[in-house]
Amino acid sequence: MAFGIWSHLFPFNLRANRYSSNGYFHDEKSFRFEMARERVRVDRNRSPLAVLTIELPSDRATAGDFDFLGRVLVRRLRITDTIGLLSNRVIGVLLPDTAKSGAWKVASDICSVYPVGHDRPNCEVYVYPEEPPHRHDGSNGAEHHPDDVVAPSSIDTLLAQPTPPWKRLVDIFGASIGLLTTAPLLLPCIAAIKLSSRGPVFYTQEREGLAGRRFRMYKLRTMHVDAEKRQQSLRAMSEQDGPAFKMTDDPRTTAVGRWLRACSLDELPQFVNVLRGEMSLVGPRPLPTIESLACSPWQRQRLWVAPGMTGIWQVAGRSTVKFDQWMRMDVAYVRRRSFLCDMRLILSTGPSLIFKRGPR
Repeated sequence: MAFGIWSHLFPFNLRANRYSSNGYFHDEKSFRFEMARERVRVDRNRSPLAVLTIELPSDRATAGDFDFLGRVLVRRLRITDTIGLLSNRVIGVLLPDTAKSGAWKVASDICSVYPVGHDRPNCEVYVYPEEPPHRHDGSNGAEHHPDDVVAPSSIDTLLAQPTPPWKRLVDIFGASIGLLTTAPLLLPCIAAIKLSSRGPVFYTQEREGLAGRRFRMYKLRTMHVDAEKRQQSLRAMSEQDGPAFKMTDDPRTTAVGRWLRACSLDELPQFVNVLRGEMSLVGPRPLPTIESLACSPWQRQRLWVAPGMTGIWQVAGRSTVKFDQWMRMDVAYVRRRSFLCDMRLILSTGPSLIFKRGPR
């Protein structure tokens, strides 16, 4: 039994399975776990970490092609490296204590065993802490130059967890019911906002969501139109430590807005974000982009899942807890996400709104 475990973890022990591609690669779930574990280790010791992704051409992705790639990788990699599946045609290579240049050297060595042309795989390097990755098409080796630079990315992009089908179904059903049942409340709210202060009825703000992708989050406007310009002058009065801004008696809030916030009615338009797939009913609360970017690297693990309308922080904390504790609640949700966990949080949200704690 012990040998079976070690042979699964270390490529050099996998030669007995050389004719089976499954013998070389971790499955997707276990490989993502290894990536997450190494990323957490880097948060503590600040050593470099790289992941090389290798995508085989669509007509060169047979079992035999994967078997050949597996044998090439086993010969080239160190005992501390890990290889696994990321998708149907993409293999990931986890390279601890390796800088971007070292990862591209591995990519060059791998590509060199393939003939120049279409048969060469596409390679991309992701690093942590974050640096801009490069991409090449495999047709001219793994060398790269400034023209190859694409949008900044990191290993967090690979660790982002797609919304499971069961969760998406719950989101669509719940958001649809939510919009239908709260529609009678929205109309008088819209009228009150329009009649009480100048400006639009709805307020949108850029937030960071799954894998750091930015989207516009919808709310009913509860503040005066110059609220964002005035925030910096009020920063010292924030009741929430860290980069987030929370204030109970915020002077920027309108009279109608204070009532909407007290009842959390200003959040109702986010059912639209849920239907669009930008948010979920349950998940870490999306922070404004500028606040999210100011988070520590370990805190950005909260971006591994889609953000939500409610979550552990909304139910158990709000601004009665320190920012680090809030982030730990979000990371805890990322690790324990399940159908039962979501149902418990949804059912607990109502009582948490009635017995509210901290500013909204």
